[in-house]
Parts: sequence; structure tokens; C-alpha cells
Amino acid sequence: MTKLKITFIAIIAMLGQFAYSQTTTVTGVVSDETGAPLPGASVVVSGTTNGTQTDFDGNFTLANVPSNGSITISYIGYVTQQISVNGQSSITVSMQIDAQALDEVVVVGYGAQSRAAVTGAISSVKSEDLNAVPVANATEALQGRAAGVSVVNTGAPGTEPSITIRGLGTFGNNSPLFVVDGVIVGNLSGINQNDIETINVLKDASTTAVYGAQGSNGVIIVTTKKGKSGKTQLSFNAHTGFQQNTQRYDVLNTEQYLQYANEAFGIVPNTPSSASGLNTNWQDEIYTTGLIRSYDLAASGGSETSNFRISGGYFEREGIIIETGFQRYSFRANSDFTFGKLKLGQNFSVNFNKQNPDPTGGVGDRSLLEHAIKAAPYLSVYNSNNLGGFQGPNSAADGQDAENPVRILKHGNAVNNTFALVGNIFAEYDILDGLKFKSQVGLDYYKGTSDRFVPSYNDDSLGATHQQAFATITKNTSAGQTIIYTNSLTYNKTIADVHNFEALLLAEKFDSKGTSLNASSRNTVSDNIDELSNEDSSLQSTSFEYNRLGFLGRLNYNYDDKYIAAVSLRRDASSKFGSNNRWGWFSSYALGWNIAKENFLVDTNVSTLKLRGSLGYSGNDRIANYLYSATLVNNFLYPIAGSNAVGTTAFGLANPDLKWEETRQLNVGIDLGFNNDKFTAALEYYENQSDDLLIRVPTSTSLGINEGSQVRNVGAVETTGFELSLGYNDFEGDFKWSANLNLSTSSNEAISLGGVDELNGGNFENQNITRITEGESLFHFFGLVTDGIYQNQAEVDAVFTANPGQTTVQPGDIRFKDLNNDGDITSEDRAIIGNPLPDLTYGLNLSADYKNWDVNMFWTGIYGRDIYNTNIYDLEGMPRLFNAGVGVLDRWTPTNPSNTVPKAGGAPQNLQLSDRFVEDGSFSRLKNLTIGYTLPNDAFGQELFSKFRIYVSGQNLITITDYTGLDPEVGNGDLFEYGIDRGAYPQPKTYLMGLQVSF
Repeated sequence: MTKLKITFIAIIAMLGQFAYSQTTTVTGVVSDETGAPLPGASVVVSGTTNGTQTDFDGNFTLANVPSNGSITISYIGYVTQQISVNGQSSITVSMQIDAQALDEVVVVGYGAQSRAAVTGAISSVKSEDLNAVPVANATEALQGRAAGVSVVNTGAPGTEPSITIRGLGTFGNNSPLFVVDGVIVGNLSGINQNDIETINVLKDASTTAVYGAQGSNGVIIVTTKKGKSGKTQLSFNAHTGFQQNTQRYDVLNTEQYLQYANEAFGIVPNTPSSASGLNTNWQDEIYTTGLIRSYDLAASGGSETSNFRISGGYFEREGIIIETGFQRYSFRANSDFTFGKLKLGQNFSVNFNKQNPDPTGGVGDRSLLEHAIKAAPYLSVYNSNNLGGFQGPNSAADGQDAENPVRILKHGNAVNNTFALVGNIFAEYDILDGLKFKSQVGLDYYKGTSDRFVPSYNDDSLGATHQQAFATITKNTSAGQTIIYTNSLTYNKTIADVHNFEALLLAEKFDSKGTSLNASSRNTVSDNIDELSNEDSSLQSTSFEYNRLGFLGRLNYNYDDKYIAAVSLRRDASSKFGSNNRWGWFSSYALGWNIAKENFLVDTNVSTLKLRGSLGYSGNDRIANYLYSATLVNNFLYPIAGSNAVGTTAFGLANPDLKWEETRQLNVGIDLGFNNDKFTAALEYYENQSDDLLIRVPTSTSLGINEGSQVRNVGAVETTGFELSLGYNDFEGDFKWSANLNLSTSSNEAISLGGVDELNGGNFENQNITRITEGESLFHFFGLVTDGIYQNQAEVDAVFTANPGQTTVQPGDIRFKDLNNDGDITSEDRAIIGNPLPDLTYGLNLSADYKNWDVNMFWTGIYGRDIYNTNIYDLEGMPRLFNAGVGVLDRWTPTNPSNTVPKAGGAPQNLQLSDRFVEDGSFSRLKNLTIGYTLPNDAFGQELFSKFRIYVSGQNLITITDYTGLDPEVGNGDLFEYGIDRGAYPQPKTYLMGLQVSF
């Protein structure tokens, strides 16, 4: 009987256990501490990948939940909760704010820190801000988003923007260092902006010195999105639209042009075209409406031991100039796996880019816009009777030689293709509690081709100025790879709950190799074969190796998050320097006081009050390879026996004493926040001085060196400025809004040029526009100062008192100021006539949400910046016959005493570099306006989507400026070209419709 009872009880217990272990469907609602629903909260069966997300009203339904199991509920900024089911089918959860989670984690060099413990100058831009402006290059989206960061975009599809951080610290390459998921890369052109989680901009030495030789110009750290534990998510983003440029220069029509040609230059064009009656607007012929489209698909998910995210995207942007455009295919895979104390992971992206560039060329290497301004309006675009099918001028009869810009764009093809592979593989091992070893191998591989094919053509069968009796083929290839080996030990220790230590030891090896092959040839037989041959061929190849080795030590300490100290020391060696100075030391020191955590402020409205300061030294080795060594040239011509013989001679002098540029960076800042950071502010002052700048110094001709110059460490630059960030965030109620403003100033001065009087660049019409000289701002414009127009001979004689018999300058010519009062106008009368570097840069971001509606408005702009507009030379210069702006109709004549436009074909001085061509380039621009609507989760009758948002967006809709050019946003990677408008590709206005869907 006893055995029977025991057996019966055991059977009942097993049945109960079986019943208890059955699965069920659990529904519920998740809200915050005030009872407001939390949409998008993660609800997962603990220990599994079975999960879901809450809908817009905080509701969730989760099937296959063990009756005796538990569910884990998490939401960013709130304490994660694990709740036992215990057979329940309905659960209500109230989430509590996680005070620790509210302290934002900021990615810094070789690690991450809480925002409260940061002592350096760091600006962070999150994915929602980046994605507000659909762009082809993530660098473009940084414009105006971070104080102290200057981004100059170009309208040309696929062209890399110019970016500087805190002004200019060197005469050469001022581009910052780019780091993507720990891998140092050349730029962000291959990164799909939808893959980016955050961008952190490191601006002072306490944050950049850990990169040693590479950190002097600032560091931009990109962190891409990773998978998260819970239900696998699928997201799809798409937008499509168009872009256009409606601005045009007002130029002469055919009737005006013929009258101008005759009256101003005594030329009467005599060709069939000149009597055609056509009135071609060449600007309308090259500008067009370009389509833009983007598609991005991503899947992510994970569990407690693994996470993954994979994505693929396609982006296409047709240019606003015909035959130009850009396409990109991008693929990314990020994953990590945990095996006890060991964590393995990888981040890889593959990109295929295709660019159809502006293939400007021809006589004088004029820009397309210059050709469009100058071309005779009576010429037709096409002529089937001409070889190639286009029409151009006959200089003898038309009196000018402006090229047909449509033929330049359409005849033949130009294409650049790029393949890029960027990624890393890493392993982390927890050796002891708080002690972690990490080993990583990073790769940045690229391969590019640039092809140009131009068939034969003759723009006028009567005797064209522009013709080519053969096809030209140009094929250039380049390839390279950088492998970065990084090994580090990190130790974190907290003593007595208040003493927090973080120590880092790191060794890094950087190996870079590259090759290039440039080839060209002709084909006089066929216009249909785009292949190289030996006919009039040219071939050249180059290769390089660049290596760097670095060791880093860093120690961070804070006492109860109140008193903060940080110190780092790095030693680097670069193969760009000789053995005498190959190694360099770089260090940083920082202190911070988190006053808001003091007892006397704990119960006040002051949520953030932190003082911080840093001092550090970083380096720069961004010069060409092998400059420490003597070089040879093998095409030198020796005069022997009355003829030239090709031979070899020294090309450049060796300089084994070349060493690092060094930048000392001082930064002082204060962070403020009130009412739980509803109001925020940050103020920075920085002072940077760069010494031992690498400058190319002219060498004496008596040395017989073919190059004529040598790179030496001789220059010094000082840069100072302020940065201010203000924010307001109201996230309560149905109507939520925020406003964030950032302002930054920057001024610089050349302290030393090492004995060189000045450095010049920006050549235009055989004159240098920009100059560097000691005691002045870098790259300023230097030229003559105008003073109206001479109206009569007496005014001319009053200026040229030292040369009263001169007849070159006459009434109707421009009057220049005699600044040295010597009675003549010479180069000695030149002065600083403009500064292309802005006094102030700003960005203003306004966002608002009302229930399911959202609006974002983003303004950016600069103040106190000058532009040298070479287009004025084309529109009103009048050196000889070309089409021109309508302003020339009001030019000076004896019967029309104009004081703004001189007479046609006047004195050569009229065309001298002067403030006549300098304009105020300040502007404010509505960079983005987006209006979106998110459909309720049950809009389709059931919860098919966790998010379904549609939106319309416009970029560059309004530009407020006094600049008369097509676009005040001009710049170039060459700093001597900064602020010079040579007919730049303008920023288009863009109109988009988009869709964001998550499952």
C-alpha cells in the first residue's frame, strides 16, 4: 500500500510538473514611472531569442512563453526587469529610470567613457541627427552638427567634402583622422549613413593625443550599429526624389552679344552661325534635374551570448550637370560571440562606388561654367555635319574660342570606379576581474580605376578652333591596403566604492602599401575602341610603403565621479622620417571637477556643472614618402656637343633631420545642465600652437638641384577660438520639442615661416590669389585695392604723379589706391583684401513631435568669410571678346560715366588681382526641412510593423547671402584654393519622399 501511494504521488507530481512547464501566450503593457506607455521596449523570454517589442501604446503579445519561465523587459535609459510568469497570461510592467544609463557613454580613442568622466572636448552626433539629412557621404551630414567642425560640401556627386576641426593648424593637410569601429580609414565615402550609430568628434589633446602622430588635426570616431539581444528585427529605409539648380548668371543674349562685340571690340562675327538667329542659353544646356534614390535593408538580433547585424544598401544620385552622377552599393556585417571569458567579433563593410565626374578640360583648363558663360549665344549645341556632332566656334570668324561645354560632357565618357573593404577582427579575454586583453587586426583595402575616352571631333567643318583627329584613351588604376595590428591591456578597478581607476597599455603597428599605374594612348583608326595601344602611348607606375609603430599608456582616475584626472603618453615612429628623428613623444594631461555632484548642489535644479581643462601634445607626419632621402630624375636634358642628351640628375636634396610637426593644445571648458538637463550649455576655449611645420623651402639655384625646393621643419602657426553649445529639450506630454544651437569661432596666425618671406598659391590668370606671411592669417587674399573708375584724364594724372607721361591707364580704367604714396600703381601697393576663413560658424537644429507627427528644421551658416569670385572676371573682366554678364551693357564709355564697370579691353591693371573680385561669402542656409508621420501599429488591421513612417524632406531650400555667385559654399582640399570660386559645382536643392519600416 505504501509503494502504491508513493507511486501515485510521483505520477501526480510529474503531471503537475508537465502541466506547469507548458507554454502560454503572454500579453501586457509597459509604461514609464509616470504611467506613460513606452513604445519599442524589448520583451524577451529570458535565456532565449524569442521576443517582441511593444507597440505605440506600450502593448505587447508574446507567444511560446514557458508557464514556469520568465521574461526580460528592457528599454534604453530604464532599469532592465526580469519578471517570473508563474502561469500569468497578462502582465503590467512599470519601468524605472536608470540613473546610470542616463549618463551617456562616449566612444573615445581605444575605449569608451561615461560622459560624466570625460575631461576633453568631445562633440557627439547621433544616428537620428545624421539621418535627418539624406546624403551620399556621412561627412556631409556633420555640417553644422558639432561646434568647431567646419564642413565645406561640393555639389558634385561622389566628391569628398573638405573638413577641418578647430581651424587650421598646419600649412599642409589639415584633414582629421577617421576611425570606423576601431579601424583607421582615409575618409567616410564608403560608409552608409544608415549603418552609423554615433559619430564622436575628438577636438582637444586629452582625447586626440592617444593617437599620437595622427591626432593633431582632430579625430572623428564612427561607431556602426550592432545587433541587440531579443527578437530579430528587420528594417527597410527608402527615399526618392529629385534635385536641381535654378540659379543662373544673367548673360547677354544674341542681339546684345553682337552689339557688344561690335561696339566694345570692333568685331563683327562672320559665320553661318552668327546669322542663325539662335539664342542658346548654355547654362540651361549643362544644368538639368537629377534624380536621387536610396534603398537600405538591415536585419539584426541576438541573444545573451551573441549579436549580429547585416545590412545592404544602394544609393544613386544623378548630378545637376548632365552626364555626372554617383552610385554606391554597400554591404556590412557586424557580429560578436561570447564563450565564457572570451569574446570574438568582427565588423566588415564592402562598397562599390561608381562616379561620373565633371571632365573639365580644354583651352586654359576652364571650368564648365566658364565655358557656358563665355560661349557665343548664336551657336547651336549640335551639328550633325561636324565630326562628333557638335558645334563650336571658328576663332578667325567668331572672334573667340570658348569650348562647347555639352560636347565636353557628352562626347565620350569619364568614369571612376572604386572598391573598398574595411573591417576588423577582434578577440577579448577577461584575464582577471577588471583585467581585459584585446587583440585586433584592422584592414582598409581599396582599388580604384579612372577611365576617360574621348573620340575624335571637329566642332566646325569650316575650320574649328576645337578639334581632335584621333581618339584619346586614358586608364589609371590605383590599389592599396593598410593593416593595423593592435594589442591592448585594460584594467578597471574601484576601491572603497569611490576611487575609480582605468589603465590602458597598447601597442600598435601600422603597415600601408600602395601602387598606381597611369597609361594613355591614341587611336587614329577608330572611335569605337576604348582600349590602350602603343600609338603615341605614355606609361608610368609608382609604389610606396609606409609604416608606423606606436606604444601608448593611459591612466584615468576619478573620485566618486567628482574629481577627475587623466594622463596619457604615446611614442610613435614613422617611416616618413630618417633615422635621426624617426621617433616622437606625445602626451596629454587633463583635470575635471564635477561640481554638480557636490552635496551643496545635489538637491538643486543644477543637474550638470563640470569644469575641465587639458593640455597635450600631438604630432603630424602627413607629407610625401621618402622626402628624407635624395631622389633622382631620369629625363634631365644635358647640353652636349650642341644638342640635348637625356640623362639622370639629382631631383631633390636629402634631409635626414626631418621630424614630426608638433601641436601643443590647450583646452578649457565648462558644462552646464538644469532641470535634469532640460537646459544644457557647454563653453570651450582652445589655444593650439603648431611648431616645426613641414614647409617646402626654395633652394639656391647654385646647388644645381632640379626640384628647386626642399621640405624642412621651419614653420609655426597659432590658432585660438571659442565654442558654445546651447540646448533645450522638452520631452513631456503629447507635444515634445527641442532646440540645439552651436557656435564656434576660430582665428589663426602664421608665427614663423623659417626665413621664407611668403608662401603663395591659388594661381589664376598667372597671378597668385592666396598668401601666407608671418604675423597674418593663413591663406588670405592679397592684391590691389580699388577706388572707383577714372572719369577723366585729370583723375589719372592725380594718381600717376611719378609717371605723368604714361598712356596705359586712361579714363574708364579702374582706379587703384596708391598705398605707398610713390605716385605709381605697382605690386608694392598690394594689401590684404580678404580672408577665406570664417569668423563664425553655426548650426541650429529644431525638432518637434506631436503625437504621430514629427518635424525637423536644420539651419547652418558662416559669417565673416570672403570669396574670390573668378566668375566676375568672366562676366565683367572684358579682356577680349567672350560672352559676358549683362552688367557690361552699363560699362564705362565717354557718354556713360559708370563707376562700377570699367571700359572694355582697358588697361592690363583692370584685370590685376584686386578686391574687385572679392565678395562677402557669409550665408545662412536651411539645410534640411523634414515632416514625417508614423502610422499607428494597428493601422493595417493588425500589428504587422513595429514602425511605419513616411516623410517628405527638402535640402538647401533657402540660402540667405549677399554673394552673387551660384553658391557661397566653395572650398577645396587644397587650402590655397579655399574660398576661390572657379565656377564650382553648386549645392542643389533637393526634394525627397521617404519610407522607414521596421518589422
